[in-house]
Order: sequence, then structure tokens, then C-alpha cells
Amino acid sequence: MQSWEKDHAAVQQVDLLLFDDFSGHCLANTVEPMRAANTLARRSLYAWRFVTLDGTSATSSAGMEVSPDARLADCRGEMLIALPSYRYRRLGSQTVLRGLRAAAERYATLAGFDAGAWLLAAAGLLDGRQATIHWEELPGFAEDFPQVDAQRLRHVQDGNRITCSGALAAFDLMMDLIGQRHGPALRLEVAALFMSPEVTEAPVQITSQTLARSRSVARALSLMQEHIETPLSIREIARQIGRSRKDLEQRMKAQLGATPQAIYRRLRLIQARKLVLETDLTVAEVSLRAGYEDPSAMTRAYRQEFGVTPRQMRRNNQ
Repeated sequence: MQSWEKDHAAVQQVDLLLFDDFSGHCLANTVEPMRAANTLARRSLYAWRFVTLDGTSATSSAGMEVSPDARLADCRGEMLIALPSYRYRRLGSQTVLRGLRAAAERYATLAGFDAGAWLLAAAGLLDGRQATIHWEELPGFAEDFPQVDAQRLRHVQDGNRITCSGALAAFDLMMDLIGQRHGPALRLEVAALFMSPEVTEAPVQITSQTLARSRSVARALSLMQEHIETPLSIREIARQIGRSRKDLEQRMKAQLGATPQAIYRRLRLIQARKLVLETDLTVAEVSLRAGYEDPSAMTRAYRQEFGVTPRQMRRNNQ
């Protein structure tokens, strides 16, 4: 069973290696989940830098120029993510490949997003590993690197090597990594912030990387999100998804590490916190919009969940 919350993890240093013609979409889907995790946790969980091989700026496929924080050779950390996208084959020079092989000695984990798997494979850093790449490039990738076990998957984690297939897959992967490191509770909050299908509707396809690994749990999360202001009973949620209450409780505990009651309370209090921080609504009005008829009951639950009362949090934020 998963641990619902993991508060012990130290700040993780993640460096993003940019090349000309990188995808701004892929970059945003990599960085924004980390930024959101820091914001929602109200402390630094992730630190990131933009790096290039030579320390000069990189320009995206859409013309967005990014000035790096450092040269790759001067950096080390827990994870390095290579982010080439278009015209990536021209990057396979010995200078680039030597730089990646040297970086493998300084980073605990190497990742390749979008076409990044091709560069890692060309440097010999995926030999004997499972990996994926943008699916349009997958046949050629498999031919170029027979020593790599190419998989038609959205993203793959094989030991300390991680690859993903594109910009939307990068978001899914970052969500998965946040959940692994900090628990389903924070992942759920980040998913709710970005209106991810994980919490807004039952996913079309349930995968091992999805927060809810069964359609019934995914549908239960969706129902909870739909009924924040007028909460349903857990028994009613179970009835609507065609499960018994006991079965739903067992499935949620196994997949998310918490009871349906705890998860539903968290979702409602996430909404309350958003209203506390982003509006001037009174605590009584916030309580009603979070499904609490009694403001005192909401305040007690809020303090238990976040360590401060709504008024204290609003004052501290100001």
C-alpha cells in the first residue's frame, strides 16, 4: 500500500539540458509541475536550472530564447533531463556525446524527453535498457540502436534512466515522479490544479502511471471533484460506480494509501485553501463552497490538514 503523504524528501536538484529547436511545450510540461508542487507544499521540493552544453542561449522551435544558468560541465545534481526535439540528429557530435557521458558520472539519474532518448542512446547510456521516444521516431530509433529495448509507451523508467515520448507524456511523467517522491496526496493536488483528467474524468485508458489504477477509483475521484460544494456520501459514491463501500475503501487504500473519506476531505480542503488564498470570501462563505455547513468544523479540518487556520494562512500569505 502506498504512503498517502511523504514529507521527508529533501530538495531535489533537476537540471534541464536545452538545445536549439527544443519544444517549449515539453519544457513547460516538465517545469510547471515542479513549480506547482513547491507552491502547494509551501516549501521547496524541487530546484531546477536551465543548462546548455557551452553556456550560450538556446532558442526553441517557436523562437523563444532561454538564457542558461550554467554550462553542463559545471553542474551536478540528482537528475539531468535532455530536451532536444526537432532536428535532433545533428546534435549527435562527439562533443555532445562526450558531454552526456561525463554528465552520467555527476547525476544520479539521466532522462531523455521527446527526442532525448536518441541522444542518450547515441552516447551509449541506454544500452541494455528499456526506453521510448516520440512514436513517430520509434521505428528508426529501434533500427539505429538494437542494443536498446525500444518500447511503444508514453514513458519508461528503467533504473536510473528515464525516457518519455513527447510533451504531454512529459507532464504525465512528472506527475508520476511527484507521486513517487512525495506521495499521492501532493500528486492529487497538482493534478487538480492543472485540471488533469486524473481527477476531472475517468481516464480513457488506465495505466500503471495513472494515479488511480482502476476505472472504479478514477470514477470515484471524478465524482468527488464534481461534488465539492454538495458532498456525496461515500456509500453514494460507491453505489454510483457500481461497487460496495467496503470494496471502494479497499481499492483506494491499496492504490492511493488513504481512505475515501480522507481523500475526499483533502479535495474539499484544497478548494477551501484556493479560496482562502485567492479571494476575499469570508471563512463562512469558503466553508459553504468547500461543502461544510459549519465554519468551525471546516476550520478544525483545515488546521489539521495544513497546520494553520484559514485566517492565519491568509494573513501569512498577505
